[in-house]
Amino acid sequence: MSKHTRKHHVTLSLLTLATLGAGAPSFADDAHGFVEDAKVNLNLRNFYFNRNFVDNGKSVVVPGATHRGAADEWTQSFILDAKSGFTNGLVGFGVDVLGLMSYKLDGGRGTYGSQLLPVHDNNTPADSFGRLAIAGKAKISKTELKIGEWMPVLPIVRADDGRSLPQTLKGGQLTSKEIKDVTLYAGQFSGNSQRNDASMERLSLNTAGTTIHGKPSISGDHYNFAGAEYTFNDKRTLVGAWYGQLEDIYHQKYFQVLHSQPITDNITAGANLGYFIGDTDGSGLAGDQDNRTMSGLFSLKVGFNTFYVGLQKVMGEAAWQRIAGTSGGTLANDSYGWSYELKDEKSWQVRHDYNFAGLGVPGLTLMNRFIEGSNVHSNGVTDGEDRGRETEVAYVLQSGTFKNLSLRWRNSSLRRNYGNTNSFDENRVIIQYPISFL
Repeated sequence: MSKHTRKHHVTLSLLTLATLGAGAPSFADDAHGFVEDAKVNLNLRNFYFNRNFVDNGKSVVVPGATHRGAADEWTQSFILDAKSGFTNGLVGFGVDVLGLMSYKLDGGRGTYGSQLLPVHDNNTPADSFGRLAIAGKAKISKTELKIGEWMPVLPIVRADDGRSLPQTLKGGQLTSKEIKDVTLYAGQFSGNSQRNDASMERLSLNTAGTTIHGKPSISGDHYNFAGAEYTFNDKRTLVGAWYGQLEDIYHQKYFQVLHSQPITDNITAGANLGYFIGDTDGSGLAGDQDNRTMSGLFSLKVGFNTFYVGLQKVMGEAAWQRIAGTSGGTLANDSYGWSYELKDEKSWQVRHDYNFAGLGVPGLTLMNRFIEGSNVHSNGVTDGEDRGRETEVAYVLQSGTFKNLSLRWRNSSLRRNYGNTNSFDENRVIIQYPISFL
């Protein structure tokens, strides 16, 4: 199919959806904004993952979920992200479509468990998996309602996009920007499809642990949330307050301050501060959820260098709470392989980023970080320790036929003195090529 034919096909599909959404006789006028403001992109993602486990404990079996010492898989994925504009009129209607499909290139010959692919009976990785996520949306003035399935990125519900395909959640969300510099949020999620699962499952707690046939046995019917964010100081400062409730499991408050402060033309300081307050909700299906978590990530950008220090502390009777499968990216010390979020854990991080545009090579970047955690109390461990080292080298093509094609190599190691998959060395190679149709 030619690029022109593909574009015509996508436009025709969006026009059809506009007819259903707008439901008005003056189709051409009403659908104008729907099509004119539409954006359709296809991301080609090639992902290779290799994790070699190191047995530092007393276990007599080979470490890791596969008992073969490694998790090794390779996939080719196609991520279609189509977002319409809104029809004209007092109430504008639109639709967002996320088409997800991933194919196995190499299943690792028994070294499954990378979470690039679902695993079926007899520990066999699926040859392919995917799903179609559709969300309808309506807009009045600066208030938008979205209902369906999509990939939310909110401080307390951050869908994970760290493998072949992104996680999606099903529900509804209201977003309002009627007040200058203020954004208000409210909504409810009732299910999620995790990054290596094509099915829609109930919502569960990330650290609940207990499963039946590979699925969480401790789950809630709904996750209810509300939030408010206010920006000021020429948009250099943001303060936010959020509330989330996974029914009968936990409820949680989150307060955030995000600030960027120019010091000179070449130096900018930044801070991302967060404080979580969690507790048991309703019948307490997952036990005592009393939790306090403090998180602070501080940065200093000097020319083409950026230096970071991260500080994080978990307090109370439970680990930091989040919906199973979602990203821990709101925390200062969340990393590719670990989030340092267990009960009583305290951790620190140092990180350095460099943009090689400073040496005349735009598009090339380098990241190095080291994170260390201690005082872990989990599953019988009373003073656990963990530490991680991560490096990412990335290059984005700046021009030519394959402009915006990106190549990333992530090399890392994690060492823990607890758990049966306590330590590993890891390499990830990710090649992505975004194609824009509209």
